[in-house]
Amino acid sequence: MNSLEWRVTASLAAIYAVRMLGLFMILPVFALYAETLPDSTPFLAGFAIGIYGLTQAIFQIPLGVLSDKIGRKPVIIGGLLVFALGSVIAATAHSMWIIIVGRAVQGLGAIAGPTMALAADLTREENRTRIMAVIGMTIGLSFMGGMILGPLISQFHGVGVPGIFWFTMILALSGIALVIFAVPTPARITRHRDAGIIKGYLGTALRNIALLRMNAGVFIIHLVMTANFLVLPAIFEHELALPRAEHWKIYLPVFAGSFLVAIPLIILAEKKQQIRTLLLGSTLALILAETGMALGHTQIDWLLAAFFLFFVGFNFLEATQPSLVAKYSDVSTKGTAMGIFSSSQFLGIFAGGSLGGMINHTWGETGVFVFSAIVVLIWFVIALQLPQPTFYTSRILKLDPLLLSDPQRLHKELLAVPGVKEIAIAADECVAYLKLDKASLDEAALDAFSPPSA
Repeated sequence: MNSLEWRVTASLAAIYAVRMLGLFMILPVFALYAETLPDSTPFLAGFAIGIYGLTQAIFQIPLGVLSDKIGRKPVIIGGLLVFALGSVIAATAHSMWIIIVGRAVQGLGAIAGPTMALAADLTREENRTRIMAVIGMTIGLSFMGGMILGPLISQFHGVGVPGIFWFTMILALSGIALVIFAVPTPARITRHRDAGIIKGYLGTALRNIALLRMNAGVFIIHLVMTANFLVLPAIFEHELALPRAEHWKIYLPVFAGSFLVAIPLIILAEKKQQIRTLLLGSTLALILAETGMALGHTQIDWLLAAFFLFFVGFNFLEATQPSLVAKYSDVSTKGTAMGIFSSSQFLGIFAGGSLGGMINHTWGETGVFVFSAIVVLIWFVIALQLPQPTFYTSRILKLDPLLLSDPQRLHKELLAVPGVKEIAIAADECVAYLKLDKASLDEAALDAFSPPSA
């Protein structure tokens, strides 16, 4: 990548990080904080956590489409301002209902789609996949950082959860500064099929049964993860007598260790083409983990073993499910399919907070873990019907403009190149989106379609 692409990647990854870090810092501490509010119930505590996911899911696709019309930067800056406003509302609230309003407002700033589209506008086609992967990795790092820092910061000189909300406001304003001063303004806005949401492809993506199964999967694993964190902090503090300021001593080794275990599984899934088998195995690991927490959450050794197993499975699924979405979608609908997938993830957070809070109120912590095991079992049954994915490589080929005078002929000629499996020609971008079988690909024949200088 050139210096501009490194600058774009670093800046947009930082924008993702400052926004997601503040959100994840709330997760391990909010349920305990909710106990101190006079109008709180377990259901309202869960609803406050989940409502952010609902407004995110609702506005994710519309804001992505809006950024095609008015520009990426105005939408991103506006979204961060709205997020900052929601943080202020939540930070100054003394009522659970006002916190719920603040969390809902935070979610209105759904900027993931415009951010990815801006990255595509500012980078070359051949580096886009790598750049998207780097930006996507910041979500995982922010999750681990937020879960560890949240308990620490909330106990720092009486800062508490309101202090975390103030911190998220500062992070949002820092993100705005990055957008204005660090991220270049693209010369033109293009609707990218691989990185943006295109309204005309929504129906196609929603009719793809394999993609619907993947949407159900990401919905369920985030439902379960959110529901777990409604009860785990209280278990650590009340039943295991571990002060909340020391919860990081659990989170750090569990997250780091489970990540290290998941990495070779992720590599094996792709290199040995075992992604479907390992996905089913990881789903079974989640069922065992939830069952283990239901049966042994009062015993620290049993609880930590189940908690660790949960995050081995969760980390694997979190990393590989987007890859499966790309494999199951055709080359025209990849960006749109990813947008729907992301919205399903946020809907899972909403459902996990709301249903988890309701179940915790009625049946307690054990009920939450049993419910989680049941819904993961439902996902396992759904996943059994997933077809074996094809392990083709995605590529964006820059085209010689002279060839675009006859798109139908160009399509036939590209499809005749050995190794080319799927094609979508975007004349406005002067590129072709391809799926390739690298084992049989004729690189020289493919290069002949690019401009001489490319």
